[in-house]
Amino acid sequence: MKTNLPIQKYFPTVGPIAYGCMGLGGQGPHVLDADVLQAHKVIDCALESNIHFFDHADIYRDGRAERVFGIVLSERPELRSHMVIQSKCGIRKKNKEHVGLYDFSAEWVRQSVDGILARLNLEYLDVLMLHRPDPLMDVEQLAMQLIELNNQGKIKHIAVSNMNLHQISFLQRELDLPIIANQIEMSLAKLDWLDDGVMVGTQGSNLVDFVSGTIEYCQSNNIQLQAWGSLAKGQFSEHGLYSDELRVRKTTELVKTLANKYQVSGEAIVLAFLLRHPAKVQPVIGTTHEKRIKNATQAIEICLERHDWYDLYVTSRGNPLP
Repeated sequence: MKTNLPIQKYFPTVGPIAYGCMGLGGQGPHVLDADVLQAHKVIDCALESNIHFFDHADIYRDGRAERVFGIVLSERPELRSHMVIQSKCGIRKKNKEHVGLYDFSAEWVRQSVDGILARLNLEYLDVLMLHRPDPLMDVEQLAMQLIELNNQGKIKHIAVSNMNLHQISFLQRELDLPIIANQIEMSLAKLDWLDDGVMVGTQGSNLVDFVSGTIEYCQSNNIQLQAWGSLAKGQFSEHGLYSDELRVRKTTELVKTLANKYQVSGEAIVLAFLLRHPAKVQPVIGTTHEKRIKNATQAIEICLERHDWYDLYVTSRGNPLP
């Protein structure tokens, strides 16, 4: 399914699917030769599949995901020109000194960016994404730090993750730079972003845990919606047929039926459900299996018919539409 993505305004060569690098870097505590070899293969497979957008976070595998990616770039620097690289900061994992926390302080963001660039072996980051909202965020100080990092050439663009429209608007008010993306959980299993709209005016509307208007705000402001968890952790793959949940079994059966109809993989159907939405969602996939990467990109080749899309939606939500 061909479509113009909001993010293509900044990166014209980026395709509809992004690759999430959380699975790279091995089990630790150190990056092994086998981990580097895996990263080479996965990156090659992604690029061959027309995936040029790579999504990182400083906490993925305690930094090893970025580190192994940086090793690949150091060994094959020619790959950099074919990539858009995004990484996230703002989450500090639990350690001996403190509980796990969020930190958007200017100092922590600056340190984080320097660490990201060092691990990835980069001179600049295409997109810096703020990982999760920090209740103690000083929006003016944060905005000043982000602008400074941009002026220094360390980051080219700014994005956010797991934020609603109010949080995005609040931050954008202090920034001269546009917020270009918002990454939230969206999938055939995570449907609150759809239920928010269809449940308006019903008694069940108060049961939907999603901030109304976030999808429309991003659409109206040309903010790219990125979907983490887009394959629903493989919930609708073959083993979904044996789930304890009737809803999952029925959805998995429907995914198989539609895969046969459209002559694509089951993974492609699950992603095509997201791609069909007019918000122009960019799914982020994270599998390290090359075959599954190729299977997933088949989603680009199809466009679900309206009744097929609704069949998936209603079956997965487990209840008829109001």
